[in-house]
Amino acid sequence: MKFSRITTLALIFSALALMSCNREKVATVHHPAKLDSTEVKGIMRVTIEAKAAERIGLQTGEIREEQGRLTIPYGAIMYDTKGKTWTFTSTGPLSFVRKEVVVADIVGDKVILADGPPAGTVIVTVGAAELMGAEHKYGH
Repeated sequence: MKFSRITTLALIFSALALMSCNREKVATVHHPAKLDSTEVKGIMRVTIEAKAAERIGLQTGEIREEQGRLTIPYGAIMYDTKGKTWTFTSTGPLSFVRKEVVVADIVGDKVILADGPPAGTVIVTVGAAELMGAEHKYGH
């Protein structure tokens, strides 16, 4: 009977030791994206590390004005669960904020905007899905 109690105690202490190791791993999880609130409710500023930008292949471009109409590449458009369309605009080095855009038409890989940020605004053309995931804490 003493042997089974000792064995039981050893198993309990081993389990507790493993659980404490697991807690340490959870506490040290690194997130390469930092979120900050903005003046718009429900919109967060996403700032990512340089290594994260490299890993997702982040690319940016500018909103262009062609024949009096604002255009962006199709890869810059994100759709939310309610069907609204968005693009991520640059607010600084590796820092981005989601801005709503209104799509007038899509021609090939070009999106013609009915409304959105002005021409010249720097936007994310590759990697927007990862920024949306970071903003909404998917994968955290």
